[in-house]
Amino acid sequence: MKNWFWIALAASFGIPAIVLRLGGTELSPIGAAIVFGTAIAAAAFLLAWAAEAAQKHISQALSLALLALIAVLPEYAVDIYFAWTAGVNPHYANYAAANMTGANRLLIGIGWPMIALLFWLKKKQKAVVLDKGQGTALSFLVLATVYSFTIPLKGSLSLVDSGILVTLFALYMWSSSRAKKGELELEGPPAAIAALPKKASILLTVFLFLLPAAIIYASAQPFAEGLIAAGKNARIDEFILVQWVAPLASEAPEMIVAAIFALKGNATAALVVLISAKVNQWSLLIGTLPVAYSISLGHVGALPLDPRQAEEVMLTAAQSAFAIVLLARLRFTVPAAIILFLLFATQLAVIAPEVRWGYAIVYVLLAFILLSIDRERRLGLRDMMRTTFSTFKG
Repeated sequence: MKNWFWIALAASFGIPAIVLRLGGTELSPIGAAIVFGTAIAAAAFLLAWAAEAAQKHISQALSLALLALIAVLPEYAVDIYFAWTAGVNPHYANYAAANMTGANRLLIGIGWPMIALLFWLKKKQKAVVLDKGQGTALSFLVLATVYSFTIPLKGSLSLVDSGILVTLFALYMWSSSRAKKGELELEGPPAAIAALPKKASILLTVFLFLLPAAIIYASAQPFAEGLIAAGKNARIDEFILVQWVAPLASEAPEMIVAAIFALKGNATAALVVLISAKVNQWSLLIGTLPVAYSISLGHVGALPLDPRQAEEVMLTAAQSAFAIVLLARLRFTVPAAIILFLLFATQLAVIAPEVRWGYAIVYVLLAFILLSIDRERRLGLRDMMRTTFSTFKG
């Protein structure tokens, strides 16, 4: 009964968003941000539970990749709304870039270290270890990160970027589907859903995909607008709210799903979920923004990045590069997690351009130094890429 209580509770937090939108009820900016932000988080939990219950007969790599993709759908909804609105109001282009870079940096700066630290608290082990087959997500993150360094140099996101990044995401999903069969160990609400008779389980799973989709659709616009208006009313930089507060709501579900895996002792699956989420956001999310912008604009156009946005993308790419090098040996240690968290946390104190460029340079230099002095990391990256590309040959 406890599992069904959690499903009902999540639905009870999400359904009011649909009722409020259909009824045309107007809330205060802070009220809209809280109510619709909570609804988005609740919807993501329902999606994650349904996805986990549905992935019993496919490869574990694909299962974790799908779980990560579905858990970040709220992030997609909010960011695509910003990109779409930018076609009418150019100022929203800044919000699209802010939300995207904030979400990406939160995943690595808080999410990855959280897994290592929780695993240490649970098992007293100082490293999360991945096997070679689980390096697929990391190898595609390498490709996405290398390409991402070109975006701030161009100062825009175009449909060319969309084609490359969406193709990269499709190849990642295809490669994951070729991995060996396996299934996640189901516990909690997903286990309750999967334990139902087959027909009932399928119907409930479909419902738990459709209901959260409706909740997210109803919530994305008022949540985003409420957050911006609340920032203006409180004389807080709305860019900061969009970059850090909005992703906290939309990223919370996959963070919590990963934390549950780690606390159950399956830190490897937890880390793969967050690496997959990073691949999703660094390929498919970025790739869909110019598409939404162009459709809203009415013709082909490139989503512009002002100097601050270009700096944010460069810093995000640099953080990603350093995180990849830390994981090049397919081991993520507690000291590495602490360094990653501290570099993220300390950069939040000051928002000057010099600080963003400074941290970007530090990330790149640290990555270069580690690769220069540690042959095992270089070989790890090489073997990881070879293993992934051998999947296509096969």
